[in-house]
Amino acid sequence: FFFPFSSSAAMAVGKNKRISKGKKGGKKKQLDPFMKKDWYDLKAPSMFNVRNCGKTMCTRTQGIKIASDSLKGRVYEVSLGDLNNDEDQGYRKIRLKCEDVQGKNCLLQFHGMDFTTDRLRSLVRKWQSLIEASVDVKTTDGYYLRMFILAFTKKRQNQVKRTCYAQSSQIRQMRKKMVEITTREAETCDLKELVTKLIPDVFAKSIEKACQGIFPLQNVAVRKVKILKAPKFDMNRLMEVHGDYSGEVAEMGTSVPRKEEGDEEAAAAEEE
Repeated sequence: FFFPFSSSAAMAVGKNKRISKGKKGGKKKQLDPFMKKDWYDLKAPSMFNVRNCGKTMCTRTQGIKIASDSLKGRVYEVSLGDLNNDEDQGYRKIRLKCEDVQGKNCLLQFHGMDFTTDRLRSLVRKWQSLIEASVDVKTTDGYYLRMFILAFTKKRQNQVKRTCYAQSSQIRQMRKKMVEITTREAETCDLKELVTKLIPDVFAKSIEKACQGIFPLQNVAVRKVKILKAPKFDMNRLMEVHGDYSGEVAEMGTSVPRKEEGDEEAAAAEEE
């Protein structure tokens, strides 16, 4: 007898593989992105009391993507109160830039300073004059900075009058003094020395003393510092700013000798 050829009968079992599987290119298992990241310590320059000022994370080196390249150039904002363990200086924000990465340490360099908004708002009041000045300076190690100075007039001793406004000619004189003093103080030192002058506010004291003969001032401060242009990266100069931080790193990770079981038993027997 002749049986007609059936296509379904000719199909081999298990050849049609796509029937048993789901959609092609199905969902991949989502990995936690934090599994690919490492933590790094932030090392502040030696001008500040607290050297370990925080931690940052970065994706591990993978192929041509190097971890240190993504860390370099990052800018961190830290309160001066935290950097110097002094709450009275908490209204100042210090900007620190990552210049180099050594092991798990990010070496930071000063990148600017600013006042908190609430501090600025608390200084501005009625019945007094506000004097502002800005000056561009160049340090001896090649940093170009723009500094913003702030001052307020105050009442003279035994003054009865409610207001203490300065005349526009007096304001111009005081502004000129501000620019002169700031330029003189900033252009005769390098960046490290400049920061050490900014922390105790040496500029403000000099300006207040110089302007005393024109009009008495109060709340004089360098409210903001911006770095306009930095010189080419120099490793030796960065290490001068940081000094020897390797000792601090060693202290943090000091290994503790493990006690053996026999030693513990002997110590317990001695106590008894």
